[in-house]
Amino acid sequence: MGTPLGDFIRAKRDSIQPQSLGLPEHGRRRAPGLRRLDLAARAGISVEYLTRIEQGRDRNPSVAVVNALADALSLDPSERNHLRYLAKITGGACPSRTRPAPPRRDVRPSVLQTLRLLEPGIAMVTNRLGDILAHTSAYESVTSGTGLLDADTPNLTHYVFTDSRARTFFADWNDVADQQAFDLWLAPSVENSEWLSTELAPVAGPEFTRRLNRHVVPPRGVLRLNHPSGCELQLLRETLELSSDAQQLVVFLPADERTAQAVDQLRRRPHGRLRAIS
Repeated sequence: MGTPLGDFIRAKRDSIQPQSLGLPEHGRRRAPGLRRLDLAARAGISVEYLTRIEQGRDRNPSVAVVNALADALSLDPSERNHLRYLAKITGGACPSRTRPAPPRRDVRPSVLQTLRLLEPGIAMVTNRLGDILAHTSAYESVTSGTGLLDADTPNLTHYVFTDSRARTFFADWNDVADQQAFDLWLAPSVENSEWLSTELAPVAGPEFTRRLNRHVVPPRGVLRLNHPSGCELQLLRETLELSSDAQQLVVFLPADERTAQAVDQLRRRPHGRLRAIS
């Protein structure tokens, strides 16, 4: 059985053209990308050891080996961080028959007070699993009519992959889907990631599973929204990590004057006040 670490190394190796690393081509091959032999040689480890890591038979490579693999794969900084994180959760993962408990959903009073201070700005509190735990009234304004907040316990990841309206609401749906799937690996624990995957995969289907398992670090540029009212919104995202709570405070800022005017019009519509979901 594979591991997240092994899956990432294999997927990255398959995506690399040998010529890009200055390596010669070896004729037509059935498998794409970089050969295990070439990667092992660049990392200074044996092919047998690399095979054990990729297949999940070795779950605890040293920091030196992880760094050597990062160098050999020419990973960028965000990919290196992801590789180290996967090495950490792979080494700490242990099978359990007990179903993991869902993540906590309560938001500290001081964080809620911070949200109140951000009004009339667009902001929400979420976690890496996509649970929307609290939000400002302006956040409700820009998502009104999309179905995102309709559930008693709204979850952005579930919405993106299971609600057809999401593909219209998010102008760059593919990028958003990649971001939500990738963030599951950054959840407070691998157990919580597995818990949501178990709940989501049966209804989200192979589109979700494929994105979850390919470990591509997604770009996070301007968020483009097609509001049901006809407004086109472009928002910048600033994220404050609430590490002690394994939560995030996300603030959305208009990226241009047109969006600022559209958001102001949406705010004028009747909506509820700050909402905390528990």
